[in-house]
Amino acid sequence: MKTRPPKKRTSSTKPPRAVLAKPSVAARKRSPKNGKYPDIRRDLERQREAILNETEEVLTHRGDIEAFPDVSDQASAEVDQNFSMRIRDRERKLLKKIDEALERMDAATYGICERCGEDIPYKRLKARPVTTLCIECKTIQEQEERARG
Repeated sequence: MKTRPPKKRTSSTKPPRAVLAKPSVAARKRSPKNGKYPDIRRDLERQREAILNETEEVLTHRGDIEAFPDVSDQASAEVDQNFSMRIRDRERKLLKKIDEALERMDAATYGICERCGEDIPYKRLKARPVTTLCIECKTIQEQEERARG
């Protein structure tokens, strides 16, 4: 029986397919070009736009506190204004968190817990898209906060 000598590889011969390295599915999903969570990105961008539009509306139609002759009316107007200011402050903080979440998406670190490094479940990200902690780490953080007082 004749045996064939092994084929010599030339520069034009392609290496076997198994040798070619392909990026993993996880790496492809995390690349900023493809985006791992396009639906969550859309939600964040819509929410960001809505906050900015509302802020613009408030600033363009801003009313100063009127001087009411009745003291209780004046106090009520001031309480309303303080309430509106607190809401705007919360929206400002939320806007900052949205921007940070979008930056993490661009850096391909979105959906990874900052504390333990594990993936944050999709359901949690969908419910709270600005989160940076998985449920377990968030629970631990809240317990530590309660213990500190």
